[in-house]
Amino acid sequence: MTAVGSLRSIVLDCAEPAPLAGFWAAVLDRPVVQRDDDWWALERRPGEARVCFQVVDAFEPPPWPGEHGEQQVHLDVEVDDLDAARTAVLGLGARRLGDVVDEPDDRPWQVFADPAGHPFCLVT
Repeated sequence: MTAVGSLRSIVLDCAEPAPLAGFWAAVLDRPVVQRDDDWWALERRPGEARVCFQVVDAFEPPPWPGEHGEQQVHLDVEVDDLDAARTAVLGLGARRLGDVVDEPDDRPWQVFADPAGHPFCLVT
């Protein structure tokens, strides 16, 4: 099957894009390349989607775990050292939400919320 297109961007809704863009810029080691009042974007690397942040009035972070599909989307971040990554994201303002064990390979996934409350996982 031929692809209809390629994934250009992942856009996270938020109340304040500046601190959220700063958090993800540090986590993903990508510079912020666009700064507007209601839209910020990180650098897009070849073969990867860019990560963007858009202002939404009355933004409310999704609950985790969502019991009725409220979460809708989250980011999985693959890391080499789970302990070092956990320390780093907590130092950048993330909040720990819990752990998940991936079946069938029993890989540990640690679940966090970014400063705006979006769930994301760290996994090795």
